[in-house]
Amino acid sequence: MIRRVLVANRGEIAVRVIRACRSLGVESVLAVSVADRESLGARIADETVLLGPAPATESYLRPELVVAAALGKGCDAVHPGYGFLAESAELARLCAEHGLVFVGPGVEALRLFGDKVTARRHAVACGVPVLPASEPTTGGAEGLRAAEVVGFPLLVKASAGGGGKGMRRVATADELPGALELAAAEAEAAFGSPTVYLERYVASGRHVEVQVVADAHGAVLHLGDRDCTVQRRHQKLVEEAPAPGLPADVQEGLRASAVRLCQQAGYRGVGTVEFLVDVAAGEYYFLEVNPRIQVEHGVTELVTGVDLVATQLRVAAGEPLPFTQRDVVLRGHALECRINAEDPAAGFRPSPGRLTAWRTPATGPSLRIDTHCVEGYLVPPYYDSLLAKVMTVAPTREQAIDLMDDALDELVVAGVSTTRDLQRWILARPELRELQVTTPWLDALLASGEGPVAAGAVAGARS
Repeated sequence: MIRRVLVANRGEIAVRVIRACRSLGVESVLAVSVADRESLGARIADETVLLGPAPATESYLRPELVVAAALGKGCDAVHPGYGFLAESAELARLCAEHGLVFVGPGVEALRLFGDKVTARRHAVACGVPVLPASEPTTGGAEGLRAAEVVGFPLLVKASAGGGGKGMRRVATADELPGALELAAAEAEAAFGSPTVYLERYVASGRHVEVQVVADAHGAVLHLGDRDCTVQRRHQKLVEEAPAPGLPADVQEGLRASAVRLCQQAGYRGVGTVEFLVDVAAGEYYFLEVNPRIQVEHGVTELVTGVDLVATQLRVAAGEPLPFTQRDVVLRGHALECRINAEDPAAGFRPSPGRLTAWRTPATGPSLRIDTHCVEGYLVPPYYDSLLAKVMTVAPTREQAIDLMDDALDELVVAGVSTTRDLQRWILARPELRELQVTTPWLDALLASGEGPVAAGAVAGARS
């Protein structure tokens, strides 16, 4: 087993990895920036090491600093969490070069799935359905010609990275030049590459993903699916497992396709294969592979009983998976709501600052909260705004939703603005409960001016 792990991340995922290490008897060293030296992760890790200044480009996004920190602290492995360098083939390469275990897939798999265009080609080779799309482009006349082939409406998407960055919806040819320019600029700033491609847009789509686990001995299994359709500008807000209301043939096809994609790539570790399900047509299409732990992994853990982070560590150490596909049984329904330090009433402006109050409801078998926050914590302005992931699990979806609303009602946060009340407004919508939600649903409601106003009304009525 791995003895000592450098956790090269921050926030709630750093806390999650540290606790998984502790459960396995593995020492943890947290790599921190100046802004995170007093964080909860720094308090509970066995040791910390300073990476650099607060800006991520000078600390968390420097693979050579991460490797030097791991070596300097006597670590034998690096866990990258999600975001930052989690999908970095360069970090994986440097780890291998210096005798460190990278807790994730190999360099070749990271390169394959790190570029969406290359990943699409792999999906086609595996016989997995894909949407009509163009080859990579940087815009101009080439982009206009590609759009004529793909057709409108379409999405401009960054070839590298993820998280909704470098993505723009385009309804007409007149909108395309500006969308290409903005998407390319955002992609270059976020991922270091301005390359984008065009993909057919499906208006009645649901975002469904399949959790995959694989070991170095050839076993590739799925742990069911998740629905992540409730999104704002391609950023997920609500996730649930399993994905509700899918036709049996679609569900079976999604899971089998995800396993086949990873098998034929020689994948090892934990990963998520994302799909778009066309509700109207009853068809599904491959979107991308996230070769890392996913933010919403907790809902899968709640319905399967599998600790995915511990599984990552065991697989990285060379152990075979301790279960077979037949052993994977999904029980109940789990829901997750992300609580972000943002102000929905001000266009989701980030809301850094000090938490003058932070009180969470009591957790237990039906309620889990993953967070790095405590009262008095200073939310820094440099990073992702995620404060906590509130998760519930119950025998039925309706019960899980009701439990979530109660939990959010009990959550007390002061000092920063959050998405708590917006989440409660979302949960109260009949469209959510009746499975009438598609990926553009929330953006359309917010554009109408309903969302934040209604969210405030819900909070006032229940508080």
